[in-house]
Amino acid sequence: MIEFRAVTKRFDDGTIAVNNLDLVVEAGTITVFVGPSGCGKTTSLRMVNRMIDPSSGTILVDGKDILSVDPPMLRRGIGYVIQQAGLFPHRTVLDNVATVPLLSGWSRSKARGRAAELLELVGLPAELGKRYPVQLSGGQQQRVGVARALAADPPVLLMDEPFSAVDPVVREGLQDELLRLQAELDKTIVFVTHDIDEAVRIGEKVAVFREGGILAQYDRPAELLARPADDFVAHFVGKDRGYRSLSFVDASGVEVGAVPLVQVSEAVEPSGEWRLAVDDRRHPRGWLAPGTTVDGPLVEDVLKPGGSLFEVGQSIRGALDAALSSPSGLGVAVDAEGAVVGAVTATQVLAVIEGLRESRG
Repeated sequence: MIEFRAVTKRFDDGTIAVNNLDLVVEAGTITVFVGPSGCGKTTSLRMVNRMIDPSSGTILVDGKDILSVDPPMLRRGIGYVIQQAGLFPHRTVLDNVATVPLLSGWSRSKARGRAAELLELVGLPAELGKRYPVQLSGGQQQRVGVARALAADPPVLLMDEPFSAVDPVVREGLQDELLRLQAELDKTIVFVTHDIDEAVRIGEKVAVFREGGILAQYDRPAELLARPADDFVAHFVGKDRGYRSLSFVDASGVEVGAVPLVQVSEAVEPSGEWRLAVDDRRHPRGWLAPGTTVDGPLVEDVLKPGGSLFEVGQSIRGALDAALSSPSGLGVAVDAEGAVVGAVTATQVLAVIEGLRESRG
């Protein structure tokens, strides 16, 4: 657990970066600090590992005042991931990951063995261990940065805008990877971002900071979107917060109906309805438009892109997005293996959303 008790940081020029912060980060959770530039979120993070010392107040990690611990020793027990990974360019990937274990007195063979295990854990092939950072993509570098931070198995992991320098597709993949790792490792993670979408996607709790280093609201993502504390928070989380809050409502109330199917590589007759093409594992491949004539076996070149999919049991936002993005108006539901279960319409999903709204009064 990390606890901030009346913590203030005032710089020499009089600027107050963090103002009387009281906040508890529960053990084994991901807590996200978010807010506009200059709001004190990164300063708050960097005070935890004493990259910056507080001007007043107390920060406790597992009940111990951090000011009572030698800074280098404190940092060896806290993983730290920064933007663009901050890897040593003259060291191989494997030696980058092994850095903290070596500093902690591990033998080189033991440290490298641990590094190899972590590369696999973060989804990187073993052969990348011999390369240098410049030979990696941005997303690969960030994965190495996470592996390095985990090398000595610290209970606490600090992440300062680690994914902001990569493109949106890679960024979403890294977010998924972080959530997967957390499910396995159960670390106490403090994550800084300026992106509210990233904050509500990965955070179990989100701390919104306003300028002047003031904590505006500290809450679970669903509560933050549904009930902003004030106009600042409402403006910061965005006008579409109602739609985004659907990510925290499961789609169990949406009844999945049958969907007409055709098989890729088999002959099909013309039809006046949209039909979903699947492969031999019932994975969706696209839509066959009404009236389409196919000479010979069905090939994917004649299919319309299928829009997004939603997995049964996931959020109602996913169900609505699948229906709205589908050329047929039918949102495709799949199981955990990606096989088609059925489909829903936007009208069905909206009816369930309206029912939920009325039940809440």
